[in-house]
Amino acid sequence: MRAVFIGASSLAVMTARFLLNREHEVVIIERNKDFIETLSEEFDCGFLHGDGSKPAILREADPDETDMLFCLTGNDQTNIIASLVGRSLGFGRVVTRIEDPEFEHICIELGLEDTIIPAGTIGRYLADMFDGRDLLELSSMIKDEARVFSFVVRDEQAGPAQGLGLPKDTGIVCFYRGGKFLLADEQAVFELGDEVLLITHRRNLPLLTERLGGHVSADLRIAKRVIL
Repeated sequence: MRAVFIGASSLAVMTARFLLNREHEVVIIERNKDFIETLSEEFDCGFLHGDGSKPAILREADPDETDMLFCLTGNDQTNIIASLVGRSLGFGRVVTRIEDPEFEHICIELGLEDTIIPAGTIGRYLADMFDGRDLLELSSMIKDEARVFSFVVRDEQAGPAQGLGLPKDTGIVCFYRGGKFLLADEQAVFELGDEVLLITHRRNLPLLTERLGGHVSADLRIAKRVIL
């Protein structure tokens, strides 16, 4: 398989090293030419010198032959823009790193399905470890044909939950309002900006995406948020 990384951050370099050890093909796009020369002494992979958020550079990375694009620079705006450009150019799957949690809703609204917040994920994991909770156990429960889907409530979706017209085999797990966790059922009334989490059969994902504009969420991340 083939992975392209935008930005040679510590996270990107670590991930690339794992992939190369597993004999996957890796390409790293980096602005700093000196850094590329240093990495090339250690990494047997492809390098592109330039701004990875620019369409011309991303086209050189060959989107049609790439399985995953990792946007892992240290700048949230750059990662979001690069992700949108990458998606428009046909990269099959795009992973977006953000450090500021305030951008999470924006990523959901933009349909960036694989958004990661490293500091938040590690912080929650360590806090839950301290409290003696095993998040991996809950994550493993979401399996087979079950999927977790999340979306941010828009104007036309605000109101009673029944008005969402959810398909068969879909239920409301919970929702977040102003960062506060709230349980929900069919009697819930949603407000503009609420983030709603659903559990559904995987066959419903295209319909939910079309109707609600949300995305399939990573099981472990959702498991953590449900517990919190």
